[in-house]
Amino acid sequence: MPHIPPLPTGPFRFVALDVETASREAASICQIGLACVDHHNAIHAYSVLVNPETPFASFNIELHGIGPQTVAGAATFPEIWQVMAPFLHPYHLVQHSQFDSRAIAAACRAYRLPEPDLSWSDSVRIARKAWPEYLGNGGHGLGHLKKVLELEFTHHDAGEDARASAEVVLLAEERLGAPFEQIAQVKYKAQMSLPIRP
Repeated sequence: MPHIPPLPTGPFRFVALDVETASREAASICQIGLACVDHHNAIHAYSVLVNPETPFASFNIELHGIGPQTVAGAATFPEIWQVMAPFLHPYHLVQHSQFDSRAIAAACRAYRLPEPDLSWSDSVRIARKAWPEYLGNGGHGLGHLKKVLELEFTHHDAGEDARASAEVVLLAEERLGAPFEQIAQVKYKAQMSLPIRP
């Protein structure tokens, strides 16, 4: 089995997740990035390449720089998901827009894996609450938020985009003076097993 980097050690407040795909097909995940936010708001970044076992589109290669040679020898989605799914399940997940949850679900369907029972929030919606002035004025995509919030990250790298999503949430907490759980209206189904913060 190909080497899969060890996942960060928790517990965490929440985990941001981002994927890159090989083509327009949502199931063609070629990279998964995580940004795990601990109780001191430190971000523990994680990234893993995925062999999508499908052709790459030239547009996607130009977008993120990942191609067939990049993922040669990388683990497939089922191999990675076997390790990652139990890690993610206790946490509330953040995605920037709703593509990432759709991609994970599509990949699970493509490989006939059980449908993931995960809890998600959208950091685009959180950003709209924190910075309503950008609606129709640049928007709340990561590209624009990178400029106006002075974030430093490499766009279209799953690990970097996940970290940026986590930073957006942390900055929104400061801006709104409220915790993530309140801003995102988190349902605690997925967090019942988490240790209580000391």
